Amino acid sequence: MNTFSKIGFILAVAGSAVGLGNAWKFPTMVGTNGGSAFVLLFILLTLCVGFIMFLCELYIGKTSGLDPVGAYYKLAPSNKKAWSLVGFSMIGALLIVSFYSVIIGWIVYYLYHSLMALFNFTSLNVDINENAKLFVNLLEKNVTAEIICFSIVFFLAFWVVSRGIKNGIEKLNVIMMPTLFVLLLLMLCYSFTQNGFADAFKFLFKPDFSKITSSSFLEALGLACFSLSIGAGSIITYSASLPEKTNFISSTFYIIFINLLIGLMMGLIVFSFIFEFNADPSAQGPGLIFISLISLFAKLGFLGKILAITFFIALFFAGITSAVSMIEPFVFFLINKFNMKRIKAIILLGILVYILGLMCIFSTISDTKDSLTFFGMGFFDILDYLSSNIIMPFGSFMAAIFVGYFLSCKDLYKTFYPYTGDLGFKVWYFFARFVAPLAVIIIVYFKFKG
Repeated sequence: MNTFSKIGFILAVAGSAVGLGNAWKFPTMVGTNGGSAFVLLFILLTLCVGFIMFLCELYIGKTSGLDPVGAYYKLAPSNKKAWSLVGFSMIGALLIVSFYSVIIGWIVYYLYHSLMALFNFTSLNVDINENAKLFVNLLEKNVTAEIICFSIVFFLAFWVVSRGIKNGIEKLNVIMMPTLFVLLLLMLCYSFTQNGFADAFKFLFKPDFSKITSSSFLEALGLACFSLSIGAGSIITYSASLPEKTNFISSTFYIIFINLLIGLMMGLIVFSFIFEFNADPSAQGPGLIFISLISLFAKLGFLGKILAITFFIALFFAGITSAVSMIEPFVFFLINKFNMKRIKAIILLGILVYILGLMCIFSTISDTKDSLTFFGMGFFDILDYLSSNIIMPFGSFMAAIFVGYFLSCKDLYKTFYPYTGDLGFKVWYFFARFVAPLAVIIIVYFKFKG
């Protein structure tokens, strides 16, 4: 039967949650929002909101055994066609994988660049300005390299999905997630020997409650809701292949723990290097990874080249597991709805994603970006904005409303009681009905207001 094993499900969903954001967004947010004070806030909101909404989507997928569209249609007590439209929030996943594959392509480019430096065919630049020029050149001029690297990521991700749940997605995550952990553990052990490790530890773990503001709550809430791939259809789809007797409550805690652990490990590694060489810890996103860290690796000579290769392999593993999870929901839908062969569904979606990915690339190329700028935003940024700020919040909000107000409380109780007990279920149900939907509304309101 084409279903996950228990460990396969945990690693697959953890792989979906653990992405490139763990390398720069999570550590930076922790460092600029009170260190461990923010970590505690994040954990609290993850358990009170993210965990609740995750279980809503898990129940929808597990109970229906279908894709997001089919799941809403099957479970809705009335207005089935209207509810099935909610399942199309998985379109957000296709938009994400289109530009996300381009970003992973940058990882591939820098992995190649690091390998060439190892064999002295090129070199890693010590000068930050030179690294900035290299990165800008990749985005604005080196279209051939971008397309090649994007294509490598694209074909690998779709090939994995073409292999199915058991032989493709589970195998990928069972291999890559433990390997990712080992690679990060090795780099963490090396970071421990550096003087910058103590400063990195203080930066991330020394609580400074004076830095906790209302914006810290919103950032932690947003991270809690969306770091678990909620609202993209991935959880519903993966849960449809969950083994019958799996303790999904403990599985969810494992997933949250893995996501948090890897984020903190990456933070310690990245900021150990940052503080070791007195670089700017406030640098964020691509600037932190592709500019500052390259300069720091270059200062370590041959060892730095090895560390750069290891680091970019780890980032590649984190990125590709997330990309795969974004493809499967729509593939599963086409198979169920139109009785398509998996390979045909892969080809149809692949054509769409590849075209969108190319448009993202050309929207940053200096000669073509003006043609792909709409309403003052590049095509790349438009896909990011639509998926992150509109589609995913809508999907997560509607999942909580659907479970909390439209599904039978008795059926929910029968499913949850063996794992939560009576009190645990009542607490979860209350949060699913009132707290989780309100949290999404607050996040979206302040995002648009800001």
